[in-house]
Amino acid sequence: MSLRKPRTEWKLAELAEEAGVSPRTVRYYVQRGLLSAPNFRGPDTAYGEEHFIRLKAIRVLQARFLPLDAIQAELQRLSLDELRTLAESEPTPAPPPPPLAPSPVAGSHSVAPPAPGRRPTEMNHYQRWELMPGLELHVSDTADAKVRALAERVRALIEEAMTKVPAGLMTNSGLQIPLQGVEVTGELLGGHARVRVRQRYRNNETTPVEAIYTFPLPSDATLSAFTMTCAGRRIEGIVKEREEAFQTYDDALAAGHGAALLDQERSNVFTAQVGNLLPSEETVIEVEFLQAVTAEEGSVRWMLPTLVAPRYIPGDTSGDRTGHGTAEPTSSVPDADRISPPIGQVNYGLRMDLLVDLGREVVVESPSHAIALTKESPTRTRVSFSRGEVSLDRDLVLSLRSPDTSAVFTPLVTHRQGDNPGTFALTVVPDLLSLATAVPKQEVIFLVDVSGSMDGDSLPQAKAALRLCLRHLRETDRFNIIAFESNYHSFRPQPVPFTQRTLEDADRWVDALQANGGTELLKPLTFAARTAPDGVLVLLTDGQVGNEEQILRAVLAERKTARVYSFGIGTNVSDALLRDLARQTRGDVEFIHPGERIDEKVVAQFSRALAPRVTELQVYFDGIEGVELAPAELPVMVDGIPWTLMGRYPRPGFGKVTLRGRSGVEPFALSVNVHFPHESDRPAVEKLWAAERIKGWLDASLTGRRADAMKKRIVELAVSHQLVTRYTSFVVVEQRTGDRRTSGQPETRVVPVNAPAGWAMFGAQSKDEAASTGVVARPGARGGGGYVGGPPAQMPPPGIMVPASPSPIVVAGAPPPRPSAPAPASAAAPSRSRREVAAAPEKKKGGILNRLFSEGGSSEAESSKSFSGVMDYLAMDSGAEEEVAMEPAPRKQRERADSGAEGLLGQQLANGLWAASGAGPEPVRQARATALALLELLRQGITSSHALHGAQVKKAVEALLSLAGQLSSAPEVAELALGVAWLVAAGPRTRGRIEQAAKPWTSLSGRLGNDTELRQHVDALASR
Repeated sequence: MSLRKPRTEWKLAELAEEAGVSPRTVRYYVQRGLLSAPNFRGPDTAYGEEHFIRLKAIRVLQARFLPLDAIQAELQRLSLDELRTLAESEPTPAPPPPPLAPSPVAGSHSVAPPAPGRRPTEMNHYQRWELMPGLELHVSDTADAKVRALAERVRALIEEAMTKVPAGLMTNSGLQIPLQGVEVTGELLGGHARVRVRQRYRNNETTPVEAIYTFPLPSDATLSAFTMTCAGRRIEGIVKEREEAFQTYDDALAAGHGAALLDQERSNVFTAQVGNLLPSEETVIEVEFLQAVTAEEGSVRWMLPTLVAPRYIPGDTSGDRTGHGTAEPTSSVPDADRISPPIGQVNYGLRMDLLVDLGREVVVESPSHAIALTKESPTRTRVSFSRGEVSLDRDLVLSLRSPDTSAVFTPLVTHRQGDNPGTFALTVVPDLLSLATAVPKQEVIFLVDVSGSMDGDSLPQAKAALRLCLRHLRETDRFNIIAFESNYHSFRPQPVPFTQRTLEDADRWVDALQANGGTELLKPLTFAARTAPDGVLVLLTDGQVGNEEQILRAVLAERKTARVYSFGIGTNVSDALLRDLARQTRGDVEFIHPGERIDEKVVAQFSRALAPRVTELQVYFDGIEGVELAPAELPVMVDGIPWTLMGRYPRPGFGKVTLRGRSGVEPFALSVNVHFPHESDRPAVEKLWAAERIKGWLDASLTGRRADAMKKRIVELAVSHQLVTRYTSFVVVEQRTGDRRTSGQPETRVVPVNAPAGWAMFGAQSKDEAASTGVVARPGARGGGGYVGGPPAQMPPPGIMVPASPSPIVVAGAPPPRPSAPAPASAAAPSRSRREVAAAPEKKKGGILNRLFSEGGSSEAESSKSFSGVMDYLAMDSGAEEEVAMEPAPRKQRERADSGAEGLLGQQLANGLWAASGAGPEPVRQARATALALLELLRQGITSSHALHGAQVKKAVEALLSLAGQLSSAPEVAELALGVAWLVAAGPRTRGRIEQAAKPWTSLSGRLGNDTELRQHVDALASR
């Protein structure tokens, strides 16, 4: 490989292409110090022959498995001629030079530590390196170059963790980071939200710096503007093709101008680079985005993520770095270095000033933060934080509900200016109850995340949600549970029927789950899709993984018609994967934050999973024309869920839009009269349409020339509407003159982020956390393996778990890993990830969701005579007694759980009935016990329409209707059961079935039309 070339100068893009790397990698090497800054500035900036030689030498050393810190040491040690010789050599693996430090312990070059379960042999000698007091690294004499390079990497990481200031937390002079604070402003309106995120930077150093900040935005947000304000000037950014935008930014910095770049790394992860920040000068970066706002049952939910949380990064290290994250690129996550900001104790916070105006009076609440409300008019409310500024360590969640529970969005929103085509967004809320047929048998697979990131409050929430889900299955259903971390194991090898016995076994199995390890979601999710290709997959996770696209592709390849319904648990859910799974499998997703009752969300989610739906939808326009529809493939329409169609209309006019499809085996049709106006000023609709159109294109699985053509189409539409995508970026340049124009390469400062609230694996808890929400991170939690970002400053480095001996590398002094919780059955699972870290001491029991069944009962009448009578009648069989005995919760907590509605519902059997002791046939005893239980629930105001417990009431009513034919020998029990069923059933469809079942008993059927008389009748029957 000869380096003798006729040219000695390259532009950035030319040098990168010649060396086989990206321009961003070249710039990263300059910032890292592996390459020197180019000599020439401005448009004439050029890289010389030494840059090219060093790049080729880096490639050779990388092929020998050396990490960048070791490569940097080599580049400093070798002369230019030696580097030239190295660059011309073949990039084949070879043993690297001995580590520069630390030195071997004297007299200890042939130490053979005993391997667990094996006797040391003469062939198993190790070289010992003391890393720090109490921690040694042992490397086998027979280790190959790759293993030795790995050992050097371990040594370098530990040395860096113990001796260096975390990158980006503080400057070398001990000054604060450039980012001073973040502010959220904007408006939540009737049809959409328009939100601005302002980042305020200040350079407290004496030389120019470049700030790099990785932050999240909602995955369904449409970025609409990017501005930079400095020296009293506000400069608008423009959208360009991604690499073109980077080149513009890099040229501006090289020429001494100010510039800012906004890249999209994932649909919900962005990186802002603000270059040439001048000493003592403040710069404000503003990102504006739009979101469609819809309501369900009168409630609007708006969520803003505040930090990019650490996530599991699978795969082997592979590829060149282009970002400053703490993780290396891997074969599974090639952009890991761009989505892994460092974790640190930060001094910047978040402020908020939002205007809520939905066109009518609303109630504004927040389960995540304490908020202050200012009424500006009957329909306008301004929202801020009660404490002024809060930590960016959890999602900001606002819940807006209308007192009259009516929809708060506009069904049809349009935009049209001049003679240009107009844009429309049509939203309907379908009422499909009248089309509902008998629900078919379901096969449900529950997947629960038990990784280290689920420690803290997340795992108790997931367990509570899982128990609720189980109790809404029917005996005709089949189910299985899969717990996953770095490995996965299942409740049963295959789905099993839902029975009382399997319900009790599943409860105990779920109780034993503990958090530990990494979030290896790919294999368990594909296993679930393979075992239930036409079923319902229920995923409970914090979603902190890096290989989202790989997971999505694998699930789609395994499933047939299976739908994925996800619960995003915790304070910092990476929602992009969960939303993509829901959208592409036609499922749904729900996000659960600390301070919210998850049981209501679980019930609502399960109701949606089993609700009537319309498939095979097609749209027809009559009298008007709709083109370029988005989404191009019409999504499934689910009962009661807002359904939106966007598109363009060439000409204004009046007409009708008709939707046709199938609900089960029945045809479906819905017509809506619409008016497409000549003039309308809602420009947000146009951007939302373009963004939805691009999402559909990005989902297309194309290769070759078609993929290139699609990328070009995406770039053209994104640039036309100024939208940021994975292929386009915002860039803004401040042209400087005179003393404000800099020279030289600015120092890079990487902005750290907070550890997520409630993540005990980081020991994270902000001061305002307990004061505002009462959520407390528990000490002593176990750290999960494979998470990048590192521990906060001043924390000791984690232990390193290595394979059992004989192994080429042994780390002495690390604590042994804590074994996973035992499970009754286990599926085939992959071996543990090499990225796992050792477990810390066991966490304390308890959590905000452990009191799930003890917080919703009556506060004054828990010991009422009627309730006591019902509880006395209900029998606890031996299986139930055994389950209570195994319950780890404190006795007082169990006693509270056994009182009120929650305690009563907790005794409902898998078949929907209640058990009872005494004489008589079992169907009669169960029917009477169930009727008494429902009557007590009715006294507490709980019917089939109850938001939380309605599904269990419906299940009981269905069970009584199934028993009606077996009650002919006990007419009073039959009248009591069917009479109570009528009173608690809210739907006319169910009441019609009860009326048919009650015909043999005339004394009952004559009272069904008079609820007052019927209530007196059943009360009398219940007292006998």
